[in-house]
Amino acid sequence: MPTGPRPLARAAALGRLLHPRSIAIIGASERAGSFGERTQRNLAGYAGRLHLVNSRYQRLGDQPCHAAIAALPEVPDLVVCAAPMEAVEGVVRDCVEAGVGAAILYAAGFAETGRPERVALQARIAAMAREGGVRLIGPNCIGMLDYASGATISFAAVPRPAAPPDRPAIGIVSQSGNLGFALAQGVERGVAIGRVLAFGNSADLDVADGVALLAEDPGCAAIACVFEGMAEPRRLVEAAEIAWAADKPLAVFKLATGEQGAAAALSHTGSLAGSDAAYRAAFERAGVVMVEQFDALLETAAFLAKAPPCRAPGVAVVSTSGGAAIMAADKAEAHGVTLPQPGEAAQAVLAARIPEFGSSRNPVDITAQVLNDPDSLRACAEALCADPAYGAVILPNGYAYEFATPRFALLGELAAAHGKAAAVVWLTEWLEGPGARAAEANPQVALFRSMDRCFAALAAWQARAERRATQGAAAPDPATRLAPPEAAARAAALLDAAGPTLTEREAKSVLAAYGVPVVEERLAADAEAAVAAAASLGYPVALKVESPDIPHKTEAGVIRLGLADAAAVRAAHAAVLANAARAAPGARINGVLVQPMVPQGIEIVVGARRDPLFGPMVVVGLGGILVELLRDSATALAPVGEAEARAMLRRLKGYRLLRGFRGLPPVDEAALAAIIRRVGELAADQRERIAEIDVNPLICAGSRILAVDGLIVRG
Repeated sequence: MPTGPRPLARAAALGRLLHPRSIAIIGASERAGSFGERTQRNLAGYAGRLHLVNSRYQRLGDQPCHAAIAALPEVPDLVVCAAPMEAVEGVVRDCVEAGVGAAILYAAGFAETGRPERVALQARIAAMAREGGVRLIGPNCIGMLDYASGATISFAAVPRPAAPPDRPAIGIVSQSGNLGFALAQGVERGVAIGRVLAFGNSADLDVADGVALLAEDPGCAAIACVFEGMAEPRRLVEAAEIAWAADKPLAVFKLATGEQGAAAALSHTGSLAGSDAAYRAAFERAGVVMVEQFDALLETAAFLAKAPPCRAPGVAVVSTSGGAAIMAADKAEAHGVTLPQPGEAAQAVLAARIPEFGSSRNPVDITAQVLNDPDSLRACAEALCADPAYGAVILPNGYAYEFATPRFALLGELAAAHGKAAAVVWLTEWLEGPGARAAEANPQVALFRSMDRCFAALAAWQARAERRATQGAAAPDPATRLAPPEAAARAAALLDAAGPTLTEREAKSVLAAYGVPVVEERLAADAEAAVAAAASLGYPVALKVESPDIPHKTEAGVIRLGLADAAAVRAAHAAVLANAARAAPGARINGVLVQPMVPQGIEIVVGARRDPLFGPMVVVGLGGILVELLRDSATALAPVGEAEARAMLRRLKGYRLLRGFRGLPPVDEAALAAIIRRVGELAADQRERIAEIDVNPLICAGSRILAVDGLIVRG
């Protein structure tokens, strides 16, 4: 098997899989409920030529049945193997010999068993197919669905739409066939879905290929992807970049979000930058919309498929319920979506049509008086759609009844006329009540069954629009590097001369080579040298034991702060050395570091960690001793550009602290972003030498930003 990254499959080379003119079912059968019989039944609406293969039959119903692929009247574009596991290798061999374009392998019992001989069998089949030019889906897969052509290929019960999609629709990509088909059942309630690709064991084609294929499919308006993990996740990032270039929204829900490997990390950075953070960082750069819940995936993709380009950041809510309006305000605030007040023209309409016990403020409550004045909804909704402050209009629907159904078509009509996005939030527990299907099927209206998910999708839509406007998905330009040209060579020499874990002083020398501002310090061999150093630097000072064997000094009790005179320095010197001996008996002690106390400021951690799948990543968070408790952090692939570094800061829950807090001046965001970029450049340049970097804390006050501690772990 090849060991390097595999190139992505592209639609131009996979026409025989995606648009088969002929399909052969291997293992066709007359036995009701068999995989072959179910597949044939599911293909009843297929527009191409269908061939049946099973040596036990001459005919099945009114169709001829052939003994082997070689006996078919033509070479099929696509073979569906409904044969058992033991026969699959022979079927793939026959496909290669006949020149078949692609094959779908249902059978389980291969690499997913973990048995070495089955793993080897799957690898052998994949290699044979690859060398023979046959592309594979599976094994251990449920099939694939193409609603436009009727090529609904599966042994399972196939979800059926009322009619094939008449407009670009959602494409679904899933490792899990069950979850993929669970999403596909959205067609039963009116969701427009065009294709479903489920890859099972992914011996050949996988979810990355599926995303790339759908990105190039003109019948696909947005992609919904669900997956667990990949051996080569950068292929999925590359596929996401293809989708971004095609302006094809990609929504992803990732399973298996545990932080494997983080427990072994030596730094705070390592504890914050686990596997899920790596995927998120990679997807963020590629412009992927990540959803936090499986039940948000299809809703989000459907909204992104229907929504026009975002014209304005504001959202208007027009409700017939005061409670629903309040709920909308709460969720808008939670997701950072603005609800600006209507302009003068819209306000005049609202004031004239809404009773005094309603509210003409956004979120707008036109009250249940809409029953007596049905035209008031049209007037108010049209005024809001026409207001240039709004890019989207939301209509909560708290009660399902026939009288409300026309409202959804009205909302779609007005939104389309003004180029705005529109959504109905279905708050009633009558999930399929009157109007639900009409709202779902409306090409201009997205249906959400949760106010929270609605505003999460709106926030993602707005962020995607802002990113597209600033070309934000691109990696940083090497020409914008901040580190001096000699930094890489100088840092490499320092690292090569150091041990496995650099001391704080060594780590800060490496950071300083890249232009990271570090606190001044002196290394003192004994108590009197520490006193002399303190006098030279100026009181008050901090004292820290320097030892390559004590990376976490706070926990070991080998730091003393705010020492105001020589007596305090002598006492602290004795105390920290005693604590070092207790915390790490036999530890190598180089002396004590003496540093001037840095005045109060906001404490930030900036670090990096080399992820085994994605390479070096930069992490930013609220720092100090509470970093792991607060876990308020943002992660990005290294290196990062200026816009990306600033975006990381703004994603922090504690970002408002940087704007000025309790008398402290606002932190110079540009200067802090520059430090983040410098740490990223260090991590990227020294990816073969550095496993972890931890600059904690950076003490920030105005334009004064200093690293007062640092840790670098080689590896």
